[in-house]
Amino acid sequence: MNIIICGAGRVGFTIAKLLSEQNHSITVIDQSSEDIQKINDSLDVKGIVGKATYPAILEKADAVDADMIIAVTKNDEINMLICQIAYTVFNVPKKIARIRSQDYLNPKFSKVYNKENLPIDVIISPEIEIAKSIQRKLEAPGALDNVTFAQNKIRLLEILVNDNCKLINIPLNQITKKFPNLEANILGVIRNEKFSILKKNDIMKKDDKAYVVINSDQMSQTLIAFGHEEKIATKILIIGGGNIGFNLAKNIEQSFESARVKIIEKDKARAEFIANELNNSIIINGDGLDEDVLAEANIDEVETVLALTNDDEDNLMVSVLVEKFSKDKRTMALINKPNYSLLQSSLKIDDLIDPRMNTVSSILKHVHKGTIQTAYTLLNGEYEIIEAEIIETSELINKELKSANLPDSIRIGAVLREKEIIIPRSNFIFKEKDTVVFLAQRDQLSTVESMFRISSFWFLLMIRSSFFYIGLFALLISIFSFFNIIYSYYFNLYLNLDSYVYSLIISLFFGFLFTFKKKNGLKISIYEKIIIVLMGYLLLPLFIATPYYLSIYNISFLDAYFEAISGFTSTGFTVFNN
Repeated sequence: MNIIICGAGRVGFTIAKLLSEQNHSITVIDQSSEDIQKINDSLDVKGIVGKATYPAILEKADAVDADMIIAVTKNDEINMLICQIAYTVFNVPKKIARIRSQDYLNPKFSKVYNKENLPIDVIISPEIEIAKSIQRKLEAPGALDNVTFAQNKIRLLEILVNDNCKLINIPLNQITKKFPNLEANILGVIRNEKFSILKKNDIMKKDDKAYVVINSDQMSQTLIAFGHEEKIATKILIIGGGNIGFNLAKNIEQSFESARVKIIEKDKARAEFIANELNNSIIINGDGLDEDVLAEANIDEVETVLALTNDDEDNLMVSVLVEKFSKDKRTMALINKPNYSLLQSSLKIDDLIDPRMNTVSSILKHVHKGTIQTAYTLLNGEYEIIEAEIIETSELINKELKSANLPDSIRIGAVLREKEIIIPRSNFIFKEKDTVVFLAQRDQLSTVESMFRISSFWFLLMIRSSFFYIGLFALLISIFSFFNIIYSYYFNLYLNLDSYVYSLIISLFFGFLFTFKKKNGLKISIYEKIIIVLMGYLLLPLFIATPYYLSIYNISFLDAYFEAISGFTSTGFTVFNN
């Protein structure tokens, strides 16, 4: 794909890096010559210095041939304007914009984002995505990460393997025998800073970080099997009442009735604002680094502390300060600078939250082709957890897993079939409309897309499906032909009688032929509906033209067909003089 990325910050740089490694043609636009120079020196992409709102700059970036534009500059209004110009001037098919301001994201104003007003196809809000990510982590105490797939029915858990893990040192093919009711699939582990896809005879070791796909209903059982019996926190302290902290508190109020949330916010006006917007949360105006303020928030009783200010250093220091009060509290810190991740173990912080990768994952899922619906990025894009649907033209349909010839770097995790969650074994057979959640290495993404892409024969297959309805039309014509036979016989119009008999026979033959094999619960797509209309326009006059051709002397079939179309479409034109 030809993709233009507007904004060469950390998010823009990361997206450009990952997409270029997936063999997409990438152009990056930014006003900063230093950022563009860094991209030109580091990545195999085209960098352009200039304002992405200028049509001349977009033209220089070959916007006329672009398949997608991704606007991730620091300014919401500029991102919106970029999408507007990309659509109006260059008709770019897909437009993605990062928008931070909560006013722009208010559901009341969602009608603004359409082709007639602001033609933005996908809006990415980092603060909202991060708040959702943190909430999922709170829902899975003991897990380092918790990501939902397949309408929240399948989850990916990242779990630290410790001494309490009941699955440690057990070959994977033995785990099912020891825990027959556990619907979980261990895809791989991070061991010694490297990711490994585990095979059936491999084992997990202490200090591994395991990536496990599970049935969402068994999250508690899975965590217990891994030795984590922590309870969901009900007393939560948030340091920083910005968009992330505010959205998180709002989400908690809506989903955790028993939770009690306190927010410490330094800015008085902001503290008053969020106090008016939230219902049950307690807002404290003060500095999270002030021990007296922490004491006012009853830090001794708090179970989880979330440092979510805009300052990385403050977030780290708050987490260290909390450790002074109590060593058994769960701490999470928002970190924008990746180098600070090296301090996590020494500072004894339970979890560092990287907003960059949350945003990147949200954008990447819209880049993949085929029926891929969700993608979650691991290890800076080295691997992805992907959700995709099996369609009629998929390479996997009706194949056993062991016969699918999947590369070693692709691992199927779980399958949603109607309402049932299946952990597939070697004899599992893929069916149409299965939702598959699986792990794939970056260099296999093109293979993944082809597996779940609509085949080159999609048009013929849709025509085959649409023929059923054309057959119904033919049967309807046969009914009219039958009444015409009765009418002609009754009034002694034998000249037309034969032609109507032929029309009856032909329409009955094709009607029964096309409707003979009807799919149960047949549903048609918008493309099939279009095909039905077009085929109806072209094929139905063939049946209607038969009486004209057979009953009228010296008329060509082309003229009879034209006459049938004129009647079928009510155009009023005719080939006859009289």
